[in-house]
Amino acid sequence: QWQLVESGGGLVQSGGSLRLSCAASKTSASIFTIASMGWHRQAPGKQREFIAGITRNGNTNYADSVKGRFTISRDNDKNKMSLQMNTLKPEDTYVYYCAAKIGVSVNWGQGTQVTVSS
Repeated sequence: QWQLVESGGGLVQSGGSLRLSCAASKTSASIFTIASMGWHRQAPGKQREFIAGITRNGNTNYADSVKGRFTISRDNDKNKMSLQMNTLKPEDTYVYYCAAKIGVSVNWGQGTQVTVSS
């Protein structure tokens, strides 16, 4: 089981930027073995939604709501994934979760709060 820990959330003004990180750990393993990783976000009482994904080879895809503003990346050597978020809007206020798809299962981090003030 991979352990995922997010960091980098916080409070930012509209138009600002934040960079989220996801540190992945598993004894003697590299995240290169994880075919697909991604970021999701969730508001209280709402469904968790996909926003960005990246394969082990660096292929990316994004939800329309963040395309052109957010950039996902991963460093397989450092077992780390990141999400650069630019031009943030108040509607980007969510808890953001790191995810790793392992076969048919998904490992989740504990989430990090991002709040964008207007």
